[in-house]
Amino acid sequence: MDSISTAIQQMTDSQNSLFILLGAIMVLAMHAGFAFLEVGTVRQKNQVNALVKILTDFGVSTIAYFFIGYWVAYGMDFYGSAASLEDKNGYELVKFFFLLTFAAAIPAIVSGGVAERARFYPMLIAVFLVVGLLYPFFEGIVWNNNFEIQSWLEGKFGYGFHDFAGSVVVHAVGGWIALAAVLLLGQRKGRYRGGKVIAFAPSNIPFLALGAWVLSVGWFGFNVMSAQKLGDISGLVAVNSLMAMVGGTLAALIFGRNDPGFIHNGPLAGLVAVCAGSNLMHPIGALGTGVVAGALFVWAFTTTQNKWKIDDVLGVWPLHGLCGMWGGIAAGIFGMAALGGTGKVSLVSQLIGTGAGIAIAFFGGLLIYGLIKVIMGIRLSEQEEYDGADLSIHKIGSICDD
Repeated sequence: MDSISTAIQQMTDSQNSLFILLGAIMVLAMHAGFAFLEVGTVRQKNQVNALVKILTDFGVSTIAYFFIGYWVAYGMDFYGSAASLEDKNGYELVKFFFLLTFAAAIPAIVSGGVAERARFYPMLIAVFLVVGLLYPFFEGIVWNNNFEIQSWLEGKFGYGFHDFAGSVVVHAVGGWIALAAVLLLGQRKGRYRGGKVIAFAPSNIPFLALGAWVLSVGWFGFNVMSAQKLGDISGLVAVNSLMAMVGGTLAALIFGRNDPGFIHNGPLAGLVAVCAGSNLMHPIGALGTGVVAGALFVWAFTTTQNKWKIDDVLGVWPLHGLCGMWGGIAAGIFGMAALGGTGKVSLVSQLIGTGAGIAIAFFGGLLIYGLIKVIMGIRLSEQEEYDGADLSIHKIGSICDD
C-alpha cells in the first residue's frame, strides 16, 4: 500500500509540475507579444530598441527575482542543494518560473509607456529595483498574506482581497509604476505643438496585431494556470477570460470607431480586467467586465493623450493601470452572488486592496525612477531622440540597407 501511495503522490507531483511549467512557458511567450505590440506602435527608428528592451528586461528581472524578489514575496530562496530542489519533481522551481513571468511583465508594461526617449542602462537599473523589491512587496501581501493584512481584511469584512490572476498585483501595479516613469520622463520632442497633438502613427499595424494576438493566446496560460495545480483547474476561468476578451474587443470597435490600434488593444483591456475575478464571475459578468474595460481604455487613452498631454506611447496606464484597477473592483461587483458570481468576495476588501496596490506602485515608482533621474538621468539627449533609440543606443536600424 505504501508503494501505491508513493506512486500516486509522485504522479500527482509530476502532473502539477508539468501543468505549471506549461503555464510558465505560455506566459513567457506573452513577452514576445509585448515586444511586437511595442515594435508595431513605435516609429521605425525605435523598433530595434523595443525588441532589445523586452528581452534584456526579462534577463534582469530573472536575476532580481531569483536572488531577491521571490524571497521578499514568499520568504523562500534557492540556495540549497540541487538534490533538495528536486523535491516534488522540482515543483517549487517551476512555480518560481511561473511567477517570474508575472514579475517580468511589470518592466514589459513600463517599456511601452517610456518608449522612444528613455536611456537604456538606467532603465535596466530601475527594472532590477522594481522586480527585486517594489513588485514583490505587494505581491507578498496579496498572495502570501505577508504582514497578516489579508487576515485582517478577512476578519473585518468576511473575505480578503481577491486577485486570482493579477488584475491589480500585476497589471494595475505595472500601469501605475509606468505612469510615474512617464511623468518623470516627460513628453517626446515634437509630440505637442501649440497645444495640439502631433500624430506619431504606428509604424507597423501587422506587428501591432501580431503582438496583440500573441498576448491574447498566452493570457489563457496567465489566467487558467494561475490555479497552479492540475486538480484546481477551472473551465470557468477559461470561459470568463474568453468572454472578457470578446467584450473588450467589441467595445473598442464601437467606441474606437474602427481604429485598428484600439481594436487590437480592446481584447487586452478585457483580459486585464477579468484576471482578478475570473474564478468568481458568471460568464455574463465577465462579458460586462470586458465591455467596460474596452470602453474605458478608448476613453482614457484619448483623454490622456489629447487633454492631459501625458505622452504614454502605448497607453499602458489606461490599459494596465486603469483597466487593472477596474478589474479589482469588478471582482467585488460581479463576484457577488446576486449578480451570478460565487459570492466569495467583499467589495470593501476589493476597494481597499486595489487602492493599496495603486498607492504602493505609483509612489514606489516615483521614488525609484526619481532617484535614478537625479543620480544619472533617465532620458536620451535631444539629438539621440531625434536620431532614434536604434542608432543612438544599438548602432543599427531595423532595416539595414546594403
